[in-house]
Amino acid sequence: TVAECRRCRLCETRRNTVFGEGDTRARLMFFGEGPGADEDMQGRPFVGRAGELLTRMINAMQFQRSEVYIANTVKCRPPGNRNPEPDETEACRAYARRQIELLSPKVIVVLGAVPFRFLFPNVYGGIRSQRGKWMEYRGIRVMPTYHPAYLLRTPEAKADVWKDLQEVMAVFGR
Repeated sequence: TVAECRRCRLCETRRNTVFGEGDTRARLMFFGEGPGADEDMQGRPFVGRAGELLTRMINAMQFQRSEVYIANTVKCRPPGNRNPEPDETEACRAYARRQIELLSPKVIVVLGAVPFRFLFPNVYGGIRSQRGKWMEYRGIRVMPTYHPAYLLRTPEAKADVWKDLQEVMAVFGR
């Protein structure tokens, strides 16, 4: 269904849809913003530089990438790697909600402001004020933190993200 989607203008410039990847029985989900150029080429989430960093983060948490599930708010690449527009995220809302519902993870790690706002549109404050604070989405524990692309630009934020990930690790006894 997603591969054939034409609900928004992002379909006009995509090469591939990027639905998600990983273990469909995963108890841990990482939820990002949208595909970049590398992801659009390969049809896989988080495969560029930010994806390499995410894989290292997952490994540092004592998980393998194959043990978790990775998805994004939008399933097509926004041109120029810009943030998805509100109407574009709205067009993908049903897909992402269903994805989360079917996966039913124990924890979702929200990577950045766009997916944070996607899951929590009525929460006052952005990712900076909410990161590191446990939240709940439809009965699922959620840990908001910074996006790996932000960490590539702002390496000093890695210590904060590591604290957030340690909180998640504790939930899984790691």
